[in-house]
Amino acid sequence: MSGVTTVKAVRAYTQTPAADGDQGADCHDVADNHWIDGGMGPIACPMAVYPQYRASRKSWGINALGSLVVEVEDERGNVGVGVTIGGGAGCQLVEGHLSRFVEGQDPRNVELMWDQMFRATLNYGRKGLPLQAISAVDLALWDLLGKQRGEPVYQLLGGKTKPRLPVYSTTARPDIAKKLGFVAAKIPCPHGPAEGDQGLDKNVQFFKKWRDAVGPDFPLMLDCYMALSVPYAARLARRLEPLGLKWMEEFLPPDDYEGYKQVRESLRGCGVLLTTGEHEYTRYGFKQLLSSRCVDILQPDITWLGGMTEARRVVAMAAAEDVVIIPHGSSVYSYHLQYAFNNCPVAEFINLSPDADKITPYFGGLFPDEPLPKDGFIDLPEKPGFGVTLDKSRLTRPFPRTEEESRKQALANINAPVPDKPVFPL
Repeated sequence: MSGVTTVKAVRAYTQTPAADGDQGADCHDVADNHWIDGGMGPIACPMAVYPQYRASRKSWGINALGSLVVEVEDERGNVGVGVTIGGGAGCQLVEGHLSRFVEGQDPRNVELMWDQMFRATLNYGRKGLPLQAISAVDLALWDLLGKQRGEPVYQLLGGKTKPRLPVYSTTARPDIAKKLGFVAAKIPCPHGPAEGDQGLDKNVQFFKKWRDAVGPDFPLMLDCYMALSVPYAARLARRLEPLGLKWMEEFLPPDDYEGYKQVRESLRGCGVLLTTGEHEYTRYGFKQLLSSRCVDILQPDITWLGGMTEARRVVAMAAAEDVVIIPHGSSVYSYHLQYAFNNCPVAEFINLSPDADKITPYFGGLFPDEPLPKDGFIDLPEKPGFGVTLDKSRLTRPFPRTEEESRKQALANINAPVPDKPVFPL
């Protein structure tokens, strides 16, 4: 590795709670009465089958883990930053396990590091928290690589495919989203199957209210957050089709691949698009969705599915099937991916102001210079890496390792054995 600036240290932080409800990397870790927690009406979710958990999503722990922030520093002092959900548990995974595959490595070897992290966590990973931790490390590496090269990440991915990125808003106030210039709006489904036909009627009335408010030509979508059943989802889509429902999102638990296929088959001839993928992980999960052709749009979260390294694989797989990718939230991390790939036509911006009435940063106070949509578009600046600066004032490092521990891990990678003769691997 002569002449290569290698990774010196990997650090993992979580965020202390803020009195003002600053959610950091967890869009659900908000103050009480925030719209995304149910402060402006119920929001359907998997736990809504239990009445005591219908009013507030925080009541059942949607925000239990909180933010995870990862720094990757090279020998010259350049620092890359990645974020996800994972809290203290994620910090333990990053510092206690994943760091050994990164410290001492050439930051350009993102494929190698990703593969080693994934293989090393197979016994307890594959989805969920371990993949979220891998995502944060991977994104920090891409950020570091961009800073080393003095280029935005979208340039490392192949450059811009579009001059500006149109944006829709996920919100409790689609009427305000329309006034702010967003190209469309997505609203949360209030009621699930446990509330029966009366709840289904209320869903239709809820959607009609907002359709009347925004007019017939403004695209309006419905986010169901894993809350529905196969027959319920089909019935709801049929009833909302005359009201101009653009798409119905994540209406089943993410592992119910056969259920998604059944809904697709039952809605033949229906004009409502079907979408999912927010809570799917790695190319293997998305391969199942693609092979079954059960949805029209895939929505990976770049901070969850495996980071940028895995996201670009998923985008390429989807392009081969002529399937559109519209990532879930994840702000700058999604924006750079979408700039670089043609089958990523529009971005999501989750409105995290408590009353959904103004534009505020998706990652709260973590990135004071986070780019925000204006008049329905995102314009990314020509800044190295992901182009944002981390505010560490509220971060704590629960499982710090010493510089000596990092140095030993780095030396182990630098001195890793190299094969002395070629081997035919098949």
